[in-house]
Amino acid sequence: MSNPSEDLYVRLRQECGRRADALWRVGLALHADPELAYEERHAARLLAGELRDAEFAVEQGVAGLDTAFVARAGRGGRTVALLMEYDALPGLGHACGHNLIAAAGLGAALAVHSVLGATGGTVLAVGAPAEERGGGKVALAEAGVFDGVDAALMFHPGVHDWSWAPLTAQTQVRVGFHGRAAHPTGDPTRGIDALAALIQLFNTAAVVSRRLPAGSHVQGIVTDGGSATNVVPAYAEGLFGLRAATTTALDALVADIGGWAEGVAAATGTTVEVTRLGRGYAHFRDNDVLSDRFSEHIARSGIRLGRPSGGVFLGSSDIGDVSIRVPAIHPFVAILGDDESDHTPAFAAAAGSDRGREVMLAAAEALACTAADVLVDAGLSARAWERLREREAAGL
Repeated sequence: MSNPSEDLYVRLRQECGRRADALWRVGLALHADPELAYEERHAARLLAGELRDAEFAVEQGVAGLDTAFVARAGRGGRTVALLMEYDALPGLGHACGHNLIAAAGLGAALAVHSVLGATGGTVLAVGAPAEERGGGKVALAEAGVFDGVDAALMFHPGVHDWSWAPLTAQTQVRVGFHGRAAHPTGDPTRGIDALAALIQLFNTAAVVSRRLPAGSHVQGIVTDGGSATNVVPAYAEGLFGLRAATTTALDALVADIGGWAEGVAAATGTTVEVTRLGRGYAHFRDNDVLSDRFSEHIARSGIRLGRPSGGVFLGSSDIGDVSIRVPAIHPFVAILGDDESDHTPAFAAAAGSDRGREVMLAAAEALACTAADVLVDAGLSARAWERLREREAAGL
């Protein structure tokens, strides 16, 4: 095939528009029944059922995750994955708008398959659970779901209209200090205060954080600080969330906090254990060859996407672990003003609002057109892969 035609884009948008009410019913059904990470059974059944009805071959329980699935349609040619998230937040429901992500991904997958048919390449609709906690896409990537995929596409509702997402790498580190118990007044010189050592680590992190590079961040909580005020704590433990602009920078920050902890232990007479809890999420590697194309397509709906504000980092996501493997996009499209925030009751309400519907449909259309670009235009796909390799070589 050659470059896509305007007629193809028109047909894709028409297919999404024809399904608008049905897609919105799916989005509202998820919104009304928010499910937490790894518990999204209703969402997975609903989405997989819609795809099965459209003659996608659906495999459920992928990568050992009960609520993950991969739906496949078409054959041969290049392969595009349209990603759907659907987990909610404790106490806040869909305050990150994953119901809109799921509905848009579903609509795009259905439209592309309907227009291009069985010979227009391969379309994967990937049900990815547990973005908020645990990282379903990490497990899917490690299980090989994205092997042979030429592009992974999704959008995210937000409070900015940005063509890509400045998402950091992240992980957690557990730090445990061992001291010696004693009575604080009856035998004060014998005690070695593990809690005091942990507090000193917090103080050290606060001081050093002032000179960490942009995107690096340390946030900790005390998970064990002793059990009684009349006993010098023999053990204290903290849990630290670490973020950095790149995965390489994150690894360096993990090593740094280990060094700080060892220094504190030497100064306080304690011993310390530093344990990294899993690998966390990789940073997001935007593929601007594709995100620029998405921006062009969504502009047809009157939505203009710009570049992220310098120095602003929005958090972390398991899309990072996909983006380091295959060309990927993760644009933000606003459903609230930039004086608001996601992960709030107001954002949850917006995810079920008329504006939420408008953004979902516009994103579905733009995702469908971008997916068709990859499937139809070999040159575009080649440029996207070249850009991924360039950014990898540059450590970005």
